[in-house]
Amino acid sequence: MQLPVATGIVLPNNAGMSISTGSDTLPRETYRNLIRVHERLTGQFAQLFRSQGVSPAQYNVMRILREAPPEGAPCQYIGARLLTKVPDVTRLIDRMVASDLVRRERSSKDRRIVLVHLTGKGRDIHQRLDGPVEELHTAQLGHLSEQQVQGLNCSLLAVLSQMLDENSAGQSPEGPKE
Repeated sequence: MQLPVATGIVLPNNAGMSISTGSDTLPRETYRNLIRVHERLTGQFAQLFRSQGVSPAQYNVMRILREAPPEGAPCQYIGARLLTKVPDVTRLIDRMVASDLVRRERSSKDRRIVLVHLTGKGRDIHQRLDGPVEELHTAQLGHLSEQQVQGLNCSLLAVLSQMLDENSAGQSPEGPKE
């Protein structure tokens, strides 16, 4: 499928992006732009989180625990809900325990299960970031109309849904198995 790339959008000279030569397909150019946008969006959030002494992964864990059941959450629950996968959730939790952002305790129902909870410090940091996170979301996407944001979200969900369907059907990210 060869689709021409044509957007009519002019980027500033310092955008750090190469101009398409016309040989790129629309899917390829879209992928590259998605990566460029991702890098800029996540970079701004990393800077915001650093200002509070936490990493993006630690903020992500605090977000999950804030929405978790009151009895806490096991590492497997946390790992399944991370926005960006980390290679070792247990070590991430270890670092957060050492920083007093979370605490661990054994489940009273099943002593084999270790539950993770936000500490007061972790909850305070997460709450302090609520406003700045929302402001950054607005700064990053506020120039788009609500309809454009909804369209972008629907398009991204359609791509994600297709990828999840392919994974559940036994296809690898490189394509169908033969």
